[in-house]
Amino acid sequence: MKKIVLTAALLFVATVSFAQTEEELKAEQAVKKDSVAAIQARIGAIQAKLDAMPGWKMGAFGTIGGTISSFDNWYAQGSPNNNSGNIGFTVNAYANLKEDKFFWRNSANVNLAWVKLDDKDNPNDSDKFEGTTDVFTLTSLYGRKLSEKFAISGLAEYRTTILNNFNDPGYLDLGVGATWTPIQDLVVVIHPLNYNFVFADNDAVFESSLGAKIVADYTKKIGAVNFKSNLSMFQSYKSSDLSNVTWTNSFGYTLWKMIGVGFDFGLRSNKQEALNYALGQFDATAVPAQAVPDFENVDNKLQSFWMLGLNYAF
Repeated sequence: MKKIVLTAALLFVATVSFAQTEEELKAEQAVKKDSVAAIQARIGAIQAKLDAMPGWKMGAFGTIGGTISSFDNWYAQGSPNNNSGNIGFTVNAYANLKEDKFFWRNSANVNLAWVKLDDKDNPNDSDKFEGTTDVFTLTSLYGRKLSEKFAISGLAEYRTTILNNFNDPGYLDLGVGATWTPIQDLVVVIHPLNYNFVFADNDAVFESSLGAKIVADYTKKIGAVNFKSNLSMFQSYKSSDLSNVTWTNSFGYTLWKMIGVGFDFGLRSNKQEALNYALGQFDATAVPAQAVPDFENVDNKLQSFWMLGLNYAF
C-alpha cells in the first residue's frame, strides 16, 4: 500500500512539475514572439522611410512552372503512348525614379509558356514545344508633381506577343492626363486624352482610335511576400468595339533565400482580338452555312490565364 501511495505521489509531482515547465515555456515563447513582432515593426518603419526617399528603386520577381510526363499503353486516354511537358515563366521588373518635383516609373511584364505533346503512335505529329501563353508589356509613366498625391503625367504603354505574331497585333498607348497616388504603393492613372495605336496585318478588324486610358497599379513587398496587380483599360471614343481591358496579378512568397512559391493569373477582354480569331476559324463551306463573324455577332469571351510554380526574387 505504501508503494502505491508513493508511486502516485511521484507521478503527481512529475505531472505538476511538467505542467509548470510547459506553462513557463509558453510564457517565455509569448515574450519572444512579442519581441520578434516589435523588431519586424521597426524594420518595416525603416523600410517605409527608405522607400519614401528620393532616387531610383529597382527590383524584379517572377514565377517558373513546369511538368513532364510519359505514358505507355495507357489505354484509358486518347493517346495511350505519349511524352508531354509544359514549361512557363513570368518576370515582373521595375525601375522607378522618385524626386521632390517629379517621378518616372518604368515596368516590364513578360509571361511565356510552352507545351509539348509527342504522340508515339503518330509519326506525323509535332514533337516540338509550342508556345501557348504569350504576354509582353512595357510601361513608362512620367509625372510632374502638383502635390504629394497628384501630378500631371504622360504615359506610354506597349503590349504585344513575342513567341508568335510579334506586333500582330501590337498596341501602343500614348496619352496625357493626371496621376493620383493615394498611398505609397498604389498608382492610379487617368488620361482622358490617349491615342491607342494598333499594329496588325488585318486592318479590316484592328483599328487605332482616340480614347481615355485608365491604369491602376499596386506593387508591394512585405518581408518575404511580393505582390503586383495591374489594371489597364482603354475606352475608345469612336466605338466600344475598339475598347479593351487587361488585369494581371502576380504573387510570390519567398521560402528560402530567393526561392519560393509563385502564382500568376490574368483576365482580358478585347473584341477586336475575338473577331480576328473567329474569322480565322470561319469555314465558308460548312453545312449548314455559318454567319460571317462581325462585331455584331462575335462571341467576345473573357480571356484568362493562370500559372502556379516556383518563385524567384531579386
